[in-house]
Amino acid sequence: MKPLILIVEDEVSLVTLLRYNLERAGFAVASAGDGEEALLLAAERTPDLVLLDWMLPRLSGIEVCRQLRRRAETRTTPIIMLTARGEEGDRIRGLNVGADDYVTKPFSPTELIARVNAVLRRTKPAAGADTLACADLSMDLAGHRVRRGDRSIHLGPTEYRLLRYFLSNQRRVFSREQLLNAVWGTDVHVEPRTVDVHIRRLRKAINAEGEIDLIRTVRAAGYALESKPGS
Repeated sequence: MKPLILIVEDEVSLVTLLRYNLERAGFAVASAGDGEEALLLAAERTPDLVLLDWMLPRLSGIEVCRQLRRRAETRTTPIIMLTARGEEGDRIRGLNVGADDYVTKPFSPTELIARVNAVLRRTKPAAGADTLACADLSMDLAGHRVRRGDRSIHLGPTEYRLLRYFLSNQRRVFSREQLLNAVWGTDVHVEPRTVDVHIRRLRKAINAEGEIDLIRTVRAAGYALESKPGS
């Protein structure tokens, strides 16, 4: 089955252009002209990726992104924001609510499709895998074991779930709220700063003396798991 891309954009000519190029690249395409329609379509069939305009009728792109991240079905669905806004503060705001990437208009369809493919590879690298890995850190899902190099790593249940989520979504920056929803669940009341405590515990467990810290702290945004610092 072809990966489904949901285009959320109210400019008809741009939707037509994107649809043509995405279908040529082998994707299935659905489109919504406003934020409310986008949420309805995403509920009917979960897209593999969302191209989301910032400025939309009825419901803003930021609010659509926020609501998609609150739903269990779309919590980890990749989202690329499409917008004429290019200021750093706007980019950070988009990333903070859960966007995976940010493309400023005008852009070339070729570049956008390259971004789509890159985000899909980055956010869904381990579908159907028995082992998740980042650099020399590996997780055996069947055996419930974690290793780094030649040494075994012992993790508590929360740190294990946190690491599994990071390994399944490498290089993506998650805010504390996103990690709380994904790892603890939306029905559990936990203070956001609790995430910092478990990140410290996880770092201590997976990073021995002299080893590269695989968890990157992104100021004002959150945390990411990466094989190379700053990559």
